[in-house]
Amino acid sequence: MPMFDYKCNSCGHKFDKLVPFSESEKIVECPKCKKHDSNKLLCAPNISNRGSDIRPNGRCNSPSGFS
Repeated sequence: MPMFDYKCNSCGHKFDKLVPFSESEKIVECPKCKKHDSNKLLCAPNISNRGSDIRPNGRCNSPSGFS
């Protein structure tokens, strides 16, 4: 289930919430003012480069960069 960032249009509070894909377009309630006036924010994905196929220099173990 993905986490989305939201901003309340009523009070300006920014918050995140786990939302199923099937409900990702629904308007969510602001946890601060309890109004249903929030917009989903566009955010960069959280990508980690730590894993067993990553060398200390940040490159993959395969010569072409693909496995």
